[in-house]
Amino acid sequence: MFVSRWMTGCAAALLAASVAAQSLPSTVVASLRAVKVPESAVGVIVMPLDGGAPVLENHADDALNPASTMKLVTTFAALENLGPAFQWHTGLYTDGTIEGDTLKGNLYVRGGGDPALTYERVWLLLRDLKARGVRKVAGDLVLDRSYFKLPPARPDAEPFDAQPERAYNVGPDALLMNFKALRFDISSDEHTATVRADPEMAGVNTVSRFKVVAMPCDSWRAGWERPEIVNEGGQVRVTLQGRFPRNCRQDRYLGLLDPVEFADRLTRGLWTELGGSIAGKTREGLTPPDAQRLADQASPALAQVIRDVNKLSNNTMARTIFLTLGAEHPQPGRDSAAAAVLLINDWLTKRGLRFAELTLENGAGLSREERVSPRHLAQLLQVAAHSPYGPELLSSLPILGIDGTLVHRLVDSPEAGQGHLKTGTLDDSKAIAGVMRDHTGREWVVVAIANHPRADAAQGAFDRLLEWVWAGAGATSN
Repeated sequence: MFVSRWMTGCAAALLAASVAAQSLPSTVVASLRAVKVPESAVGVIVMPLDGGAPVLENHADDALNPASTMKLVTTFAALENLGPAFQWHTGLYTDGTIEGDTLKGNLYVRGGGDPALTYERVWLLLRDLKARGVRKVAGDLVLDRSYFKLPPARPDAEPFDAQPERAYNVGPDALLMNFKALRFDISSDEHTATVRADPEMAGVNTVSRFKVVAMPCDSWRAGWERPEIVNEGGQVRVTLQGRFPRNCRQDRYLGLLDPVEFADRLTRGLWTELGGSIAGKTREGLTPPDAQRLADQASPALAQVIRDVNKLSNNTMARTIFLTLGAEHPQPGRDSAAAAVLLINDWLTKRGLRFAELTLENGAGLSREERVSPRHLAQLLQVAAHSPYGPELLSSLPILGIDGTLVHRLVDSPEAGQGHLKTGTLDDSKAIAGVMRDHTGREWVVVAIANHPRADAAQGAFDRLLEWVWAGAGATSN
């Protein structure tokens, strides 16, 4: 009730004071003009965190593509609708019995949508099975991915970009092990570069076609070329190529296999390392209702998971949380994504927030379709500040000049450490949104979104905006 009255008061204050809000500061305007990004392509709003009226607006009501700042909507919705202590569970089940060291039946791996089911935690799950005395599985390995009801693939859909193997493009799955990503360790001497995949998987072979050259080790990405990936007859050959610095060691994560094939290879490989064997084949299927649970692995709590989502802007984890909202609040006849959209819109309405322009696709911002206005994103942050879970949301955001995606922004400046802000980047979108403290200690909600072919060049202008806020947003003249 308090928040509803508070938001009603805010709305009235915004209408009354909108004419008083400043236009863009001169430093921001100069920075935009220097990189040829028009002011009309940039939506900005700065308003007090305590619920006052905006002191700065520019196209604040435009429906813009917010890139990864959309994760603010998803993660706050998850905190309030799932709870900060929510955990995902992955379980091992059987329809048979344990006789001696042999499981006489099938081994079911039931995925619960865990967004952080790493290599190490799969190993722990299998180790728990071994602790029960099992060494041999006489039946099949059955992968149960039914927790999410995924939307059907659109026949006209195109890959988001030309690099489907990159980790940020890995899609969500109810049984997504290690983000279906392999880490490729690349090391070189004076003449050659060698490549090793971790974890090692049967049937996955790596080849180095790097040309070793004289260049700084930390510039190795400049010589990277798309890998050549060939999958034939169950054998995958990955050829890494391009230029690589001499006497250097780096790594890169790549998603090469589909979730089922990856889960199959990883599970069997780790079980073999533990001294076990599986006699049957691998197939997909549902866990029988009366199956016996053999082991369970719980994820970290949601409040911990969203730190990885927002600090590192992890798209796969954000999309998984989005689908979890739908899976935990199902709607008849709707897939998990559609159910999540309904839930978030209903939740916003109950919060007194009516975002008519809000368009959700996957909740991560890795989308050409998602839209929200700067004003509404700012209002969401104001509401979050008064939520019991506001501290969890704000602490999950990168700290300006300190960590996450802001580790290199305004370093060694007075502004460093004074903002908790989510960043966003797509080819045609650049964004930043969060809370910034000024030099007097007052806290401000700051949202800036550029939608333009040269949007990436607007980063400098956003830094000038943060400097303006630090200098005293409520008192500084344009």
